Amino acid sequence: MSLKTVFENPKLTLVQIINMSVGFFGIQFGWDLQRANMGRIYENLGANPDQVPLLFLAAPLTGLLVQPIIGYLSDRTWHPKWGRRRPYFMIGAIVSSLALIVMPHSSVLWMAAGLLWVLDVFGNIAMEPFRAFVTDKLPDSQVNRGFIMQSMMIGLGGSVASALPWLMNNVFHLQNTAAKGSIPENVKFSFYIGAFFFFAAVLWTVFTTKEYPPKENELPEKGSGGVKNGINEIFSALRNMPKRMQIVSLVQFFTWPGLFLMWFYYTTAVAVNVFGGKDAADPIYAQGADFGSLTLAYYSVITFLFALVLPKIADALGRKTTHAICLICGAIGLISVAWVHDKNMLYLCMTGVGVAWASILSMPYAMLSGSLPKDKIGIYMGIFNFFIVLPEIIASLGFGWLMRNVLNNDRLLAVQLGGGLMILAAIICYVFIKEPKKTNEVLAAKLGVEENRSV
Repeated sequence: MSLKTVFENPKLTLVQIINMSVGFFGIQFGWDLQRANMGRIYENLGANPDQVPLLFLAAPLTGLLVQPIIGYLSDRTWHPKWGRRRPYFMIGAIVSSLALIVMPHSSVLWMAAGLLWVLDVFGNIAMEPFRAFVTDKLPDSQVNRGFIMQSMMIGLGGSVASALPWLMNNVFHLQNTAAKGSIPENVKFSFYIGAFFFFAAVLWTVFTTKEYPPKENELPEKGSGGVKNGINEIFSALRNMPKRMQIVSLVQFFTWPGLFLMWFYYTTAVAVNVFGGKDAADPIYAQGADFGSLTLAYYSVITFLFALVLPKIADALGRKTTHAICLICGAIGLISVAWVHDKNMLYLCMTGVGVAWASILSMPYAMLSGSLPKDKIGIYMGIFNFFIVLPEIIASLGFGWLMRNVLNNDRLLAVQLGGGLMILAAIICYVFIKEPKKTNEVLAAKLGVEENRSV
């Protein structure tokens, strides 16, 4: 019997892979619900467009601090009944679900911003261990299947969550307008449903999936734990970041502002620039915001479908070329929103975004494959997240000034600027990342399934 046979995890059935992935459906449900609706909630509570980025600051700050810490802690956790990762799933799901229930009852901006911070902290606590969970459970031969399943859960969760406000209004006839300082009924009930799915999906994974006990060499040495040691390990890994990771991190740094600006402003840009609404109390504005959320749901469906063919495309073209092309598709989708006069053309714009999102969820991590030390993958994934959240922090702190003084609070220009930054990321990816002409690595290598988010 070979060493590989001794140490490799047993293969799982399709049902087992689905069970361990269902929890990510719930987590992504929560993320996309807040992304599609928080800008609208803030404006309902009286925020100006130039204030919205600052009010989103909780999310990147939370990810910057929480993800590497939770990754470090979950690597060192083991309970005979609850395992290593599942205690964090449960804690995160319970508090995040409560925050989703309370969020639409926010009466002032600071309350909504505070609840978003709580939601982001515990959403990250639930999500971070999921990155390592798939690697813990699956043998190398099934990593690709795990990646596809997780991407499908992301697309499915995102599509349902983003469509909920439209469904609540058009199918269940809940009001989509409210007086200034209140949240519309269709948004409220969307958050209630989101809380249920977040909690129920994570609970499903917790009780249908068992974890393997850590191997002897995976247990921390006695006396090696503690906050100080964890901080030292994180900074040591940051100083010794591999060259390839540095370049891929730069690609991430310019990719994610395009997504953030879309999440900040897209639904309200559709409401104002495409539908011609005036403010949050205007029924036309509400109709436009609901339709914008519906098109965001559509791009999640595209992500769901495109993830099925992405591995073959990457095999044929290479990872960096595939990723660069997908980013260009997303950029064209965002920039072209400015030329939409028929609302249904927004679906075409969001097709490009869905293609880009599928690649963003996988290709950067696949490109890192083999370049990171295996005993520090959790820490490096937390550090890699820095280059997702840092641009959002910069945008949250500085983009308000640009909105006021350069863009004249034009939400649509902000979305287009995000598309321009995505083009820059595509150029860096294609020019500076070096790939061997032929590779025998599986497309969705371990790192490809360890990060499927978004901040």
